[in-house]
Amino acid sequence: MSYLGEDIKKLGFGLMRLPKNGDDIDIEQTKQMVDMFMKEGFTYFDTAWAYPGSEEAIRQALVERYPRESFQLASKNAAWIQCEKREDAIAQFETTLQRTGAGYIDFYLMHNLGQSRTGVFDDFDLWNWAQELKEKGLIKHLGFSAHTNAEEVEEIIKAHPEAEFVQLQINYADWENPSIQSRKCYEVARKYNLPVIIMEPVKGGMLAKPPSSVEKILKEADPKASCASWAIKFAADLDGIITVLSGMSNIDQMEDNLSYMKDFKGLSDSEKEVLAKASEAINALPIVPCTGCDYCAAVCPVEVGISGCFSAMNLLTAFGDMDKAKNEMGWHVDGMNKKRADACIKCGACVAVCPQHIMIPDELEKVDAAGM
Repeated sequence: MSYLGEDIKKLGFGLMRLPKNGDDIDIEQTKQMVDMFMKEGFTYFDTAWAYPGSEEAIRQALVERYPRESFQLASKNAAWIQCEKREDAIAQFETTLQRTGAGYIDFYLMHNLGQSRTGVFDDFDLWNWAQELKEKGLIKHLGFSAHTNAEEVEEIIKAHPEAEFVQLQINYADWENPSIQSRKCYEVARKYNLPVIIMEPVKGGMLAKPPSSVEKILKEADPKASCASWAIKFAADLDGIITVLSGMSNIDQMEDNLSYMKDFKGLSDSEKEVLAKASEAINALPIVPCTGCDYCAAVCPVEVGISGCFSAMNLLTAFGDMDKAKNEMGWHVDGMNKKRADACIKCGACVAVCPQHIMIPDELEKVDAAGM
């Protein structure tokens, strides 16, 4: 189905996790992956100013090797990174054009809105600036990405009707997750008839190797299908989707994705039942029932990043991946200038205001004991 006048198939090539040769991006393998992707009729590539080496790599692997009109290139502006003034943010776009050599960007996103980051784009008047870029033909479509709750997504959409699309984190593990709110965010976008680009359909690779209880369900349903295929097809089956981004890191992952997405027609009823069982299995894991409301944060005298600590711990519990959990901690606790679990003084103020009646100091003690 076509959205915004663009004919885009339901698989997009996310360029955040490109193959490496030592510390550098493997350009030759990236070229092979681009060729495989384009050969099957897929045309959407997603990079960002903030992805080290990615924009330069896609210039060499794609832009310099294919006609410009044969693909769509997305990139992003992260005005909340290293930008003290408006000109610093504008310079990101100029750098993107220089790095990619693309001449123009098909889908340009205000990157990772939510919490304090949203206001930076307004303070620098970047929405109006981006509209000027559209008038000049330097970008074709303007939208935003967000890792935040449904309420904030709706606020952004209402404040910026010029947004033509939104990029959201959606996967079957997070569909009913009270912190990430995949379903609620998706429903808000559809309420305003805003088409959606899906990111993190495999949850940063975690659903490619899901918890054993989940893997058992998927393999019993189809022993030959990869676990990742179930996750991507779940996302691609939703209505109003422009494309589903997959951050492929090697040729094997590209081959797998192309094998089931090149002729994807939607999920069968039986496949939907399998995914519902997989989602239930994930939800049955002993995770902290934190909804991310942050009432606790408002009363914490030492400013512990409580919901961020719990989000990281839940990742560790569900997927057993300490590196991913620590990355979550760095993003949602350290990155928000909050303190980690070991700073808790066990005053109990948080417990009194928690709608989920979580014994927060006890749970924070577990986070600390886990090494986070």
